Amino acid sequence: MAPCHQPTAECPLRPRLDQTLGDLAECKLVSFPIGIYKVLRNVTDQIHLITLANNELKSLTSKFMTTFCQLRELRLEGNLLHRLPNEVSTLQHLKAIDLSRNQFRDFPEQLTTLPALETINLEDNDIVDVPVEKLATMSSLHSVNLRSNPLNAEVRAIAPPLIKFHMLVSPEGARAPPP
Repeated sequence: MAPCHQPTAECPLRPRLDQTLGDLAECKLVSFPIGIYKVLRNVTDQIHLITLANNELKSLTSKFMTTFCQLRELRLEGNLLHRLPNEVSTLQHLKAIDLSRNQFRDFPEQLTTLPALETINLEDNDIVDVPVEKLATMSSLHSVNLRSNPLNAEVRAIAPPLIKFHMLVSPEGARAPPP
């Protein structure tokens, strides 16, 4: 697979040798480039990892989710995201998602419908409440990172007896919920 555009120092698109990686990290993107859909249309089922980290993305479209429905890993850390489209539920093969350092106030509950999901990273957002009961039913889930979120005391209290996965949180009081 050839790169979608000629790599530059500012924005390289670096496919891995197994041709499953689209790396658009640190490209100052405010949206996913529409032209990439056309360039990759014949190989989207072969793309298993996309990195859009450290950009300025405020949202992802439903088209992004439905186009790259074979993703195994999605790295979106360091953006301005505050929600995910409902179509994230089409990512039935997704094993890991990194949404750390974004602007989520609500836990993206659509993630609880993904059967293969093993790792969720939501570190350093503004999440207060977490759907612990729904997360507890996810048989593949191994780890949820919620460090540096102002989690409420109820989440901290009810989570330990219900969950079978590692839930990483900051010490109580490290980041208090907003008033």
